[in-house]
Amino acid sequence: MTRKIKRILTDNRASSFPFIIAITLSLVIIFCGISEYFRLVIVAQGVRDAVQTAVIAVVNDNYDDVYHGVREGYSGAYQPIAEDFEESLDYSDIYDRLDGILGLSYSGAGSPGGGYHEKHTSEGKLEFRVWGLNVDIRNAPFATGDQSSGRFEADSTIMLEVPVSFGGKLLPPMCIKVKTSAGYTPRF
Repeated sequence: MTRKIKRILTDNRASSFPFIIAITLSLVIIFCGISEYFRLVIVAQGVRDAVQTAVIAVVNDNYDDVYHGVREGYSGAYQPIAEDFEESLDYSDIYDRLDGILGLSYSGAGSPGGGYHEKHTSEGKLEFRVWGLNVDIRNAPFATGDQSSGRFEADSTIMLEVPVSFGGKLLPPMCIKVKTSAGYTPRF
């Protein structure tokens, strides 16, 4: 009889139930945080890739000037003018290309430099916005016979803002500067 009472008093089978619930809720919260982090990383990577694609398209737009038939050798984007050469750079419309790649719409209100280019979900919620595009095109020098002397390059930066929500609450947005670079190096 004493063994039976001792076994009943030392039996802890039901006492672990609240502990299991606490661990399960903790894991759900951690999983939600990790999935939100991955969502932010995926959006930032997608925007970076799209901006790089648009910048590469600008570099390709300058291809015809990089290999101008009038002069000899490999060099940057120059056009012959009288007895000299003048830079001939085509900046194109990167925002237009970006809008097409990412499906963005222009919102005139917003940033000091103009408006935002925004992507919305099917429910109409803001998914992300970009603004403040800055493109720096560095022309390659005239060819000196040494093909490693320089290359045609285009660097760009753009601001990205992604709303962050966790546990049903809207947190301060993630706002980062996305940098990309593209270049053209002759192979022959």
